[in-house]
Order: sequence, then C-alpha cells, then structure tokens
Amino acid sequence: MKQFRATLIALATLAASAAALADVTIGVSLPLTGPTSALGIPMKDSIALWPTSIAGEKLKVIILDDATDPTNAAKNARRFVTEDKVDMLMGSAATPTANAVAAVASETGTPHITFAPIDVSVAKSPWSYNMPQSTRVMSHALVAHMKKMGVKTIGFLGYTDAYGELFLRDMKAEMEGTGMKFVDEERFARTDTSVTGQALKVTAANPDAILIVASGSGAAMPHKALVERGYKGKIYQTHGAASMALIRVGGKDVEGAYVVSGPGTVAEQLPADHPSKKVAMAHVAAWEKLYGPNSRNPFAGHAYDASIILQKIVPIALKTAKPGTPEFRAALKSALENAGPIPLYHGTVKYTATDHAGYTNETGVILKIVNGNWKLEPIIK
Repeated sequence: MKQFRATLIALATLAASAAALADVTIGVSLPLTGPTSALGIPMKDSIALWPTSIAGEKLKVIILDDATDPTNAAKNARRFVTEDKVDMLMGSAATPTANAVAAVASETGTPHITFAPIDVSVAKSPWSYNMPQSTRVMSHALVAHMKKMGVKTIGFLGYTDAYGELFLRDMKAEMEGTGMKFVDEERFARTDTSVTGQALKVTAANPDAILIVASGSGAAMPHKALVERGYKGKIYQTHGAASMALIRVGGKDVEGAYVVSGPGTVAEQLPADHPSKKVAMAHVAAWEKLYGPNSRNPFAGHAYDASIILQKIVPIALKTAKPGTPEFRAALKSALENAGPIPLYHGTVKYTATDHAGYTNETGVILKIVNGNWKLEPIIK
C-alpha cells in the first residue's frame, strides 16, 4: 500500500512538473514607481490585456517593479532566470534599467525584449531586441523634418543618461552632410526638478530649433523652461515624450511642438494603406473601451506589440522545443530573427540575426501639437 501511495505521489509530481514545463513564462521588469513610472504603469495595464494562452500553452507573466533603478532591474532579471525559470525577459521602460536587464540576458542566454531603446548591436547585446524604435531610426525622421523646415542650427537639452547620449550620437550621424549642426549641448538628470541654467545657456545660443530628449510627463518641464526663457524657435521632442502626459502637463507651453512618434499614436490619421493602420486601430479600440476616449498611450502600445510578437514566435518555437528549456529559449531567439516582417502598433519590425533593432527608417512619423492634440505632419518619403 505504501509503495502504491509512493507511486501515486511520484506520478502526481511528474504530472505537475510536466504541466509546469508546458507554461510559457515571461519575466517583466517595469518602473511601477520612481521617475519613469509614467512609462511602466501603462505597460503593466496593457499586459493585463494579453492572451492567457498561446498555441494551446498557458502564458504565465510575472511582473516586478524596478523603481527605475538599474540595480533593481538586474536583480529582477536574475530572479526571473534563476528562480522563475523564464523563457523570455522583457523590460525595462528606461534605457539605464533596460541595459541592466540586457546584461543578464546576455550572460544567461535568455531572449530579451526591451521596452526602452538601447544599443542592441550583436556584439553588445546578442540576446536583446528593441521593442521601441531605435534612436537612429527616430533621429532619421527628426532630421528629415528639420531639413524640410529649413533648420540649420540645433540646441540639445537632454537626459545625461544613455537615452540622451544615444540620441545625441545618432542625431549627429544623421546630420552628416546636411549642413546642420549642434550649437549647444545641455544635459540634466531624470530626477532634476529644474533646468533653468541649462535652458538659459541653450536659448542664448539662439538655435533655429531645440531638441529635448526626455520621456513621459517629465518631458514637459524642460519644454516649459524654454518657453519661459522666451525661446521662439522650433522645439522638437523624442518618442519618449509622445504621450498625452506631455500635453496635459505642458498645457499651452507645448502648443506647436513637434514630436517624433510611432504611427499608432495617430491611428485614425494614418493613410488607409499604412501597414500599421489595422493593427493600431485594433489596439486603440480595445484600450479606449477600457480606459476611455483619447487615453491611448505609446508605452502601452509597446507592451501590446510585444504580445503580437509572442503570438507570432511562440507557435514557431513550440515546433522544436518545450518551454522551460534552453532549447526553447534558443528557438524563441531563432523565431524572432526569422518571423518578420511583422506589422505592429508602432511600425513594422523585421528582426534578423544581425539586426536586433528591427524597424526601418520609414517608421517614425512627426506629430505637431495643435489645440491640445496630435496632428500628423505630412509623411516625408
């Protein structure tokens, strides 16, 4: 009898292990508190809308708060890999914390989708893939629009961290041969509550345009500082600021600003033949049904796009391996690099073994803030 019970226990344990093995497990590190929580919270809300299963396998999603701290993000990623045995890492929403997750992904051989633009060159981050558009792709759209508007001199007012430096580097690369140049470069920390000194310096250089590199509602503070200093030129913002939080906090001071964005932000204004039109409209309908009209959020859009990616690659990976194994993680990586092109809310991605940024130069669109809302600028081809 004891032997029979032992056999039953063993079989039950085996069945439980098999069931656990079948779960596709995703570990997500997000800033649910801290200076970039305005990015992480809508991503968490969007993840709540994900399917509960893919290709007949249960989808298990574990979300931890990193409080916009790279040390916390690294701890979260390591816990996901060692304790939760995740098949894929995601996050974080700020470049410094995303870099911390990427380091763990590279060390452990775990595929990683980042919700902040980082350097995903194969030499630096071989297991990481950008979900947001790269700073180079968005710099291309910004420079093309500035050139069309006759801008020759530019001031830089941006984060002192990796997000700001990546944008500055890639803007300079895109500006080569255009006759455009930066005439002043000023930086500030994400936690700063004033940029008065930097605003005075950059406006004193009297550039044709000023590029602000910041994110979420925090992008309004430097913008307002420029207006208060009497700056009358063109002000541009990056895709990190392409949310209604900028308009809500910035108010009349951000009227007339230009913001580079993914196409989903203005889904209804896209041409009928735009690859993202159908996908973006579907997300907007589902999101605004729950959260109200005009509540769409680009950061929620990135999380939505991640679910589309998962629904594309998980069935492919399941053909060759089981979840919870190194073979499945490798199969997910291979599927990511071979499943494109995939139309998304924020554009179309086609990851390859050598291109983990995915988006093409046609991805970014320029929006203008008019009467407290977004207006799509003519698409430059």
